[in-house]
Amino acid sequence: MHEVPISDEMIRLGQFLKLAGIIDTGGDSKALVAAGEVEVNGEVELRRGRQLQHGDEVRVHGETFRVW
Repeated sequence: MHEVPISDEMIRLGQFLKLAGIIDTGGDSKALVAAGEVEVNGEVELRRGRQLQHGDEVRVHGETFRVW
C-alpha cells in the first residue's frame, strides 16, 4: 500500500491520481475513471470529481493508494 499525503482536508479523485503519480494529465484520469478501472474504498468509481478524504483507499491496476 502506498500512502499519499494531501495538504487539505479533501482532494478530488482526478487530482489525487495525478498527485500519486498514477497518471500524467487530467485527460488520462478522465479515461481511466470512465473505463471503470478505479476503485474507491472497494467500489468502482466513475466520477473523477469524487471528493476523497484522509483514510480513503484508491485501487488502480492492482495497487492500493491511501489518502494520508
